[in-house]
Amino acid sequence: MTQTDTQAEAVLAAIRFDANGLVPAIAQQHDTGEVLMMAWMNAESVRETLATGRVCYFSRSRNKLWRKGESSGQTQHLKQLLVDCDGDTLLLRVQQDGVACHTGRRTCFYRAAGEGGLTETVAPAVSPEALYGHTHG
Repeated sequence: MTQTDTQAEAVLAAIRFDANGLVPAIAQQHDTGEVLMMAWMNAESVRETLATGRVCYFSRSRNKLWRKGESSGQTQHLKQLLVDCDGDTLLLRVQQDGVACHTGRRTCFYRAAGEGGLTETVAPAVSPEALYGHTHG
């Protein structure tokens, strides 16, 4: 899915970015509905994602664009971008290639609240060292 500059600007006009110029974006596997992760996007990352079809986020910790999979090879390809009713949250329906989480799990949402605190519900499919060549924190 790629869009022209005019189409991208129309989408951007509907998004209410916060005071830091960011909007939360939830990534969901397009064919199963599985919620994979949440990250932040700025106007530049939204434009790039719409133009290329490959999902690009904004890394707050590194203060730069983060092209999903640039260091791990675990890419996301945009199938559909939805803007919520208030314009302050995005839902990205994606094709996830490999795992989505830096812990080596398919999803970042692998810990469930219970009587004993948090319980891990999904084991890593691949080690972080195999993804990044070092421990990713």
